[in-house]
Amino acid sequence: MTTESTPVSRRLSDVKHIVLVLSGKGGVGKSSVAAQLALSLYDSSPTAKVGILDVDLTGPSIPRMLGLDGHGVHQSSTGWVPVYADGSDARLACMSVGFLLKNKGDSVVWRGPKKNAMIRQFLSDVRWGELDYLVVDTPPGTSDEHLSLIEHLAPIHSRISAVVVSTPQAVALLDVMKCLSFTKTVNVPVLGLVENMSGYVCPCCGEITNIFSTGGGEELARREQIPFLGSLPVDSELVTLLDAAESSETPDPESTSFGILHRYKKTRTYPLFQEIVRKAMEGVSVPGSG
Repeated sequence: MTTESTPVSRRLSDVKHIVLVLSGKGGVGKSSVAAQLALSLYDSSPTAKVGILDVDLTGPSIPRMLGLDGHGVHQSSTGWVPVYADGSDARLACMSVGFLLKNKGDSVVWRGPKKNAMIRQFLSDVRWGELDYLVVDTPPGTSDEHLSLIEHLAPIHSRISAVVVSTPQAVALLDVMKCLSFTKTVNVPVLGLVENMSGYVCPCCGEITNIFSTGGGEELARREQIPFLGSLPVDSELVTLLDAAESSETPDPESTSFGILHRYKKTRTYPLFQEIVRKAMEGVSVPGSG
């Protein structure tokens, strides 16, 4: 792998680890897993610095999930300034094409070359600064955006790994195989697989009911010899939080960060995801991040 210096490698020189969040198909909760991953890593240490980059260019959802709808990107002498979900703490940086649209309902109708240019700009022109982790929410499948990421990140390839998201159904698991084939082709290590929407959490008693099949993700991970990170049920509290997230001008006093993280920590999903993060990060060594 090339080690030449490029605008991207220079800009990301202080980013210790890059985690691509992948899914074989849409609708499996990839973006919600990416958002939870960023929030959980941010909460892993009072000094942890995390970035989340939304390269799902035609369906950007990270701004809404982090309560950042309506925010804009500002230009500085050193590049684009990301939107900080935690305000003045400036430890959770976010960038998305959603911040560049005049109206959040506008469609992004771009061919491959323009997508490639946008991704390059996100990587080389954004003032990411020093980060312990940069979480990248990718589009479903394996497409132009994925190839562009790998191409631009080639000089720092050793810092890239992936988390794969699926639901338990056979059709989704079949598409996961294509994701795993992609990671092997581009030589990106897989931190593990998350089985999302595995059961439903009753909002009254907290009991988990398997309304769909379950266990398919764990079996696939065992067969493909990749770590199984855990199962996440459908949690109505989390769905409501991410669907109706609003930024907090005055963070809850009990929270050391910001309102959405404080509310996320009250969901039943939070302790489950903490365990997923612990397993995923066992293979990642990031000094000073927890």
